[in-house]
Amino acid sequence: MPTRLTERIVSDLAVPERGNRITYDAPNQRGGDWTAGFGVRVTASGHRSFILNYRTKTGRERRFTIGAPPAWTLEAARLEAAKLKARVDLGEDPMGAVHAGREAPTVADLCDRFEKEWLPKKRDKTQDDYSRYIKNDIKPELGKLKVAEVSYSDVEALHRKITKRAPTSANRVIAALSKMFALSIRWHMRADNPARGIERNEETKRKRYLSGEEIARLSEALSNAEDKQAANIVRLLLLTGARSGEVMGARWDQFNFESGVWTKPASTTKSKADHVVPLSGPARLLLAELAKEAAEGAEYVFPGRGSPHRVDIKKAWPKFCKAAKLTNARPHDLRHTYASILASAGQSLPVIGALLGHSQPITTARYAHLFDDPLRKATERVGAILKQLPKRATSG
Repeated sequence: MPTRLTERIVSDLAVPERGNRITYDAPNQRGGDWTAGFGVRVTASGHRSFILNYRTKTGRERRFTIGAPPAWTLEAARLEAAKLKARVDLGEDPMGAVHAGREAPTVADLCDRFEKEWLPKKRDKTQDDYSRYIKNDIKPELGKLKVAEVSYSDVEALHRKITKRAPTSANRVIAALSKMFALSIRWHMRADNPARGIERNEETKRKRYLSGEEIARLSEALSNAEDKQAANIVRLLLLTGARSGEVMGARWDQFNFESGVWTKPASTTKSKADHVVPLSGPARLLLAELAKEAAEGAEYVFPGRGSPHRVDIKKAWPKFCKAAKLTNARPHDLRHTYASILASAGQSLPVIGALLGHSQPITTARYAHLFDDPLRKATERVGAILKQLPKRATSG
């Protein structure tokens, strides 16, 4: 039988031996607030909670737990029950919404789908970078949040936090998040992108080029290097101006020794298009000698240990720099150096851009300040300069 509940009655309700027992609220004899299905549940452990039983518009019976005393008073629970019942009368399903919220994808779920469905289509370096951002920053800070709950403030706070230690990386993480949330809209996880409009940190493009003396010292260091494979990777970087990933992932079937060209497949280039470049004499010579030493049937020019091909020279590069007395230099600066040699030799920006594989002229424009016939003639000039340097390291 329903009982008009009071605070005293709620606290004095008997505890069942097992399971739970619900005592429903009865109408006030003097009229006033009353909601059918509202009551208090008491479990065998003595726990009390206010509940509302209702039926959805499809006839399904639901039980919504409002809360437990003393956090919820009887009157507060009555008012909440009335609000919930009003929603039910309008066709809503409050408990269904709760279930949907519990099952809604989290940012961690979005990251997993992003890495599974979208990331594999990108270059190896992009995959490595994005996976690092996800593992080190995005999942630890936002992973437990529901995708639909992430706010602009959440993303901005993450950007500020990363900025304190790495301003440029902070921008990259936000770029990754923006792409992920753009996909979340397509995947019907939310309706907007909370990463859009975040003010990025100012970035200054590096302009580090090796001088002739530095190149000579580096070449000497490469000749005496313990890691011969890494030394030859650096030599090919200098001779071609290619990106590190392109060189370390280079396959023998990409090179045509007869015509002296290297065809970089679209899957490895930043422009996402095949890039065919002529090779200088010294570059062809280096590759020919490496081919002689390669294992029969080898697929990659620089095979890896534990992976199909070499993936980095992180350990070797600092040693090369120390031996050559180079400061503030990165492997990517060898690409800048290649371009600077071309510019200093009087080659035009379109020629330099073509050799480097730039899809946008503005990318090559950074070398314009170095300016005081075809592509092969241009790249031969680089080879001629570097040819005078110490002989290549024997691969190992």
